[in-house]
Amino acid sequence: MTALSDFQNRHRDYAEGIFAEIRAMSASAAPGRGVTRFGFTPKETEVMERLETYGRELGLEITHDPAGNTWMTMPGSDRTKPAFMTGSHADSVYDAGNFDGLAGIVAGLVAVREMRQKGVTPSRDVVVTLLRCEEQGLIGSKAMMGKITPAELTARWRPDMPTLEELMREAGVDPKTVSSGKPVVDCAKIGAYVELHIEQGLRLNLPENPRVGLVTGIRGIIFQRTVKVMGAPGHAGAIDYAFRHDALAATVKLIDRMNARWAERVAAGDDLVFTVGMLNTLPNATFNKIPEEVTFSFDLRTLSIDVRDAFYAEMTAEAERIGKVHGVTFEFGMPGYMTPCVSDPDLMRKLHRAAEKAGVRVLEEPSGAGQDAQTFANEKIPFAMIFVANQNGSHNPDEAMRTDDFLEGCAVLAGLVEDFDA
Repeated sequence: MTALSDFQNRHRDYAEGIFAEIRAMSASAAPGRGVTRFGFTPKETEVMERLETYGRELGLEITHDPAGNTWMTMPGSDRTKPAFMTGSHADSVYDAGNFDGLAGIVAGLVAVREMRQKGVTPSRDVVVTLLRCEEQGLIGSKAMMGKITPAELTARWRPDMPTLEELMREAGVDPKTVSSGKPVVDCAKIGAYVELHIEQGLRLNLPENPRVGLVTGIRGIIFQRTVKVMGAPGHAGAIDYAFRHDALAATVKLIDRMNARWAERVAAGDDLVFTVGMLNTLPNATFNKIPEEVTFSFDLRTLSIDVRDAFYAEMTAEAERIGKVHGVTFEFGMPGYMTPCVSDPDLMRKLHRAAEKAGVRVLEEPSGAGQDAQTFANEKIPFAMIFVANQNGSHNPDEAMRTDDFLEGCAVLAGLVEDFDA
């Protein structure tokens, strides 16, 4: 038996038991088939309280920060050193899979359990954190840093639900404190944040690939929910090509051109993903009328600010050229931005070392989805992430994750924690 197989055998029942219990606790109401644990609701709180009992069973010190997040701490031999933090979020989207977020919390518990079984005391405190409300915009980690905005406090996860401000008050969190602009914790006491998470893409589930990924960084975003394209209406049968101002034809041409340029950049080695998720004509559009107005969205993600800015500039320049040909105007307005975050090189080196020692094959890949880790990165806290293969995608009730794949990722995390200061 290999050391990895032994690790998997010793922790398999423990991990599967936690996953099964939390799934049962947070099962969606019929006709849903997945789990639902919205951020800052009583259900999320109930799940977090149950997870705390697993921490107590491992002898962890349980505390809560003013943002409502849970800290479960295994004391290290030198408690003056800034802590190693791991964990993830306890919430989910509506009728979701069970592993998005929860896998990172259970991984932290497994890593601590491994050290307890081996009689190892870590060199510094190890914190397994249960973060609230990641799915609605990294709310729990942003609240920890005092970065909640007034607009976020008025948000509702569903139309029939209370606002975030109301939910926070019910959960014992002061909205003013978490929107002050100042962290509610001492960031200097966090030496590193490393999160295990299910992969939300497809690479690790390919038969030829490893089952564990080391995340090179979290892609930055430039996005716009509504770009307006203005042309002129006309009868579909009466207006010849030379006289048309067809907003839809121009928009489709732009999208096609930018998809072709995306492919060219990827072939040249750039990290880039480009999506048009919405494309709409006016409600009064019909089959025999030239579309005079179109709106579309775009979402552009990359690890490189240079690539981001260059591709956006290409898109607006191409839109101007196409607009002149078709006699239409593209109104882009002000896009939204999220800065890319690159994983800490020293943590990546240590993760590769831990993977090699554990006998776990890994590949490097970026995270295209936003993660709590970027909140820590924005506070200059070193971060890294471990991805584990999942099946059937995420944010849906059919999400799946093989336990042995998960435990491969846990073995890497446990090795990192145990030898962190070696």
